[in-house]
Amino acid sequence: MAKSYKELMNDITTFIFDVDGVLTDSSVVVTTAGEILRTMNIRDGYAMKAAVENGYNVCVISGGSNEGVRVRLRNLGITDIHLGTPDKVETFKEYVELYNIKPEQVLYMGDDIPDYHVMKLVGLPTCPQDACPEIKAISKYISHKNGGKAAARDVIEQVMKVHGKWMTHFDGAHD
Repeated sequence: MAKSYKELMNDITTFIFDVDGVLTDSSVVVTTAGEILRTMNIRDGYAMKAAVENGYNVCVISGGSNEGVRVRLRNLGITDIHLGTPDKVETFKEYVELYNIKPEQVLYMGDDIPDYHVMKLVGLPTCPQDACPEIKAISKYISHKNGGKAAARDVIEQVMKVHGKWMTHFDGAHD
């Protein structure tokens, strides 16, 4: 019998997130100068920082390349940031090899077709509520939250609760 997503969470040591549609709501604001602006959720940021502080691996793999996104993620303590990635599978394989991570230890959250092949390789593929149908079909957990609306927080919090680490890190600081 296949394990439930909650049982699979026991093995998770690593979170990998896409950016657009996962950490953002897929919308962009384009300025008259052509600059593209994104909105990221503060609750996702808090959870990502908490995961880093509790020893989880947190990685971002995105086809988009925005330096503002890189700065935001670095400020949360995330060091494995792969933006402008043409081949997410290759980047994933290099990442897990570098840190000696087993695929079954990885929770990946994606929302659209560019995430499909890498999500097939991980132990716990997840997606936001508003992901495309093909991604929902291969996800072992579909968040009740939309992308950019605390979907990343949802999965991080659940994993940390399963491991007994949620709220144990709280020191009153903000992200």
